[in-house]
Amino acid sequence: MKKFAFTLLLLLFVLVLPEHGHAAAGNKIYLDGQELTAGQDAPVENVKNSVMVPLRMIAENLGYKVDWDQKSKTVTIEQQGKTIKLIVDQTAASVDDKTVILTAAPVARAGTTLVPIRFVSEQFGLTVTWDNAQKTVNIITPETGGNNTGSEGSSGDGGSTVVVPPAESTSGLTMVNGISFSQNRLTIAMDGSSAPNITKMTGPDRIVVDLPNATFSDVFGSGQELDPNLNGKLAVTDYPDVSGVRYSLYSTSPYTVRFVIDLNTSKNYSLEVSGDASKLVVVDLNAQSTEDTTTQPGNNGRKLVVLDAGHGAKDSGAVGVTGKYEKNFNLAVVLKAAELLKQENKIDVVLTRSDDTFLELKDRAGMANKLKADLFISVHANSSGSSAASGTETYYQREASKELAKVMHKYLVKATGLSDRGVRYGNFHVIRETTMPAVLLEVGYLSNKGDESLLFSETLQNNVAASMVSGIKEYLGM
Repeated sequence: MKKFAFTLLLLLFVLVLPEHGHAAAGNKIYLDGQELTAGQDAPVENVKNSVMVPLRMIAENLGYKVDWDQKSKTVTIEQQGKTIKLIVDQTAASVDDKTVILTAAPVARAGTTLVPIRFVSEQFGLTVTWDNAQKTVNIITPETGGNNTGSEGSSGDGGSTVVVPPAESTSGLTMVNGISFSQNRLTIAMDGSSAPNITKMTGPDRIVVDLPNATFSDVFGSGQELDPNLNGKLAVTDYPDVSGVRYSLYSTSPYTVRFVIDLNTSKNYSLEVSGDASKLVVVDLNAQSTEDTTTQPGNNGRKLVVLDAGHGAKDSGAVGVTGKYEKNFNLAVVLKAAELLKQENKIDVVLTRSDDTFLELKDRAGMANKLKADLFISVHANSSGSSAASGTETYYQREASKELAKVMHKYLVKATGLSDRGVRYGNFHVIRETTMPAVLLEVGYLSNKGDESLLFSETLQNNVAASMVSGIKEYLGM
């Protein structure tokens, strides 16, 4: 019966490969040595050397349960206890709650979702290989039942996957969740007890950070670049000391995650580790020496402001009426505000995240507390079950933050031009657990079509960033 199901799956490929489909031209597919030829004008494409076929059609013809979430662009397939989730235009998929990093993201075409043929085949227990010389995909049905994932990790047609090591093989390991580089500081977010080993090297100049007994977590690949060999890099701009940051699962015996800060010139550093179970590792290149931290932000007589872009990576935040993600709005505004604050000679600014990274709420608050910041400002966009909800709100949790909320809100309302929904009390973690005046800005409602359009305009984002600087300066008496 299972053999029949496998054969049916591949016969369906016959139905979906167009005879003269230019997108898939040059790629031949063989089932147990027999070529599958085209038969029907259905959407099949070659995306970045990855043969893409309509997953929804295949799943429905096999009798699988398929659910589609229009807001999050997520398709969920369930069959015999297996659950697969894929998101359009995102390389992070989920198989039974285990993150799988695709080398080619699913794409939406004509009301269906296209996915790499290798991914589809291997999830149904088939062995898939690629002959680069002949440009052929070879699919082999297993001799017995059970799951055979075959040549997982080969580059093939571009549809291969990187599977984050399953829980049973990583028990007790520290999980690296994300990284960012801002203000000449590398920040690594992780869960676990790994103690970083750091080495300054020459020829070329670089700083190497090893995290022993660690691996990348399921969420890492959804926020950062991660190739099939668990290598990646983080582009660094606007910091002349650093040309880039590389990272990899350096070893599996023992497990070690390595980060390399490539330097343009020799630099000293300071190392800070904060938190308990969830930790932040900060390699600060602003230090004069490995022992001297007098140039830490806020230690030079300047006021330190921590800006927090809400959500990130796997946590998209609110999803707008046209599918836009709150996390992207939050980050865009914070980056613009940070650039403006850098021009102020009496203010230092630190970002909790400078890219699409996931951080726990306690890590965001913990970073500000560890740095002994003067102010903490978290940027968000709101959502409501009613599409009519619109306007701007500012939240505080502690009485010591109320005056800051009033000042920030005054400028924010003017910047958005949206209705004034007032300064409000809110028991949010990041403004409750911080020890300095802290506010959370809800700039507008993504559930409102008009608000959403405005929030994702360059003009509005620039205005909000400028209003944040004005509010900070007034509150600090500058």
